[in-house]
Amino acid sequence: MTTTRPAWAPEGVDIERPAAARAYDYVLGGTHNFEVDRELARRLTEATPDLAQHARANRAFLQRCTRHLLRQGVRQFLDLGSGIPASGNVHEVALAVEPDTRVMYVDIDPVAVAHSEQILADVPQSSIIHGDLRKADAILDSPETRSLIDLDRPVAVLLLAILHAMSDADDPYDIVNRLMDRLAPGSYLVVSHSTFERRPEEAAKMEELSKQSPTALRMRSRSEITRFFDGLEVLDPGITWVSQWHLEEDGGVFAADQSDMLLCGVGRKP
Repeated sequence: MTTTRPAWAPEGVDIERPAAARAYDYVLGGTHNFEVDRELARRLTEATPDLAQHARANRAFLQRCTRHLLRQGVRQFLDLGSGIPASGNVHEVALAVEPDTRVMYVDIDPVAVAHSEQILADVPQSSIIHGDLRKADAILDSPETRSLIDLDRPVAVLLLAILHAMSDADDPYDIVNRLMDRLAPGSYLVVSHSTFERRPEEAAKMEELSKQSPTALRMRSRSEITRFFDGLEVLDPGITWVSQWHLEEDGGVFAADQSDMLLCGVGRKP
């Protein structure tokens, strides 16, 4: 059966093939997804019944981390793999605290980009572009990024739940290294990443199911995730679960959610 294209879906988007961003949107209770995305999300939830809890814990980490970095003086955020906007996005959290903050979103999914453009139309301090993390230089050198983000000043790079969508063949360590090399001293790297360490059987099922989408998962160990921070000063409390990072910060609605499938960390470039 052919899926009817909703009015908000950009032309050219394949609505018969699932996308990770749209499945994630569905898990978080969003409406910008297709039946094929919902079916993938349902199958992933069968493998991991508390999947929505992990997604909410990751979102709460995003909010806590944004507030924490604002306290460190950060006024520029580059959110790579930002996904379909939900309540409490980076610009909402940041601008409520520091109105001069600038936020650039980047995503590979056209639906995420189109919906974000609508939301950000009246927010001059924030914008979004269509981009692929594997082409980090193109993202940093794009006119849109350069008009909003000053690469000569510290930038917080957010890579939340995106690096596990990159295979070893993509060499994500080299991508992160090249990205951070382009940024000014005092910049930050923020990562959350799925791991198989505590729940290997569920993780294996999720990896297998994810192969149905263009962004198959590659879950990694704590040591593999820690490697993304080579050469950076890792902030306390080090590499930990997203639900445990700086709980003293105001985590918003989802602060109580727990996750033992997503590790996270924040590193500062010396």
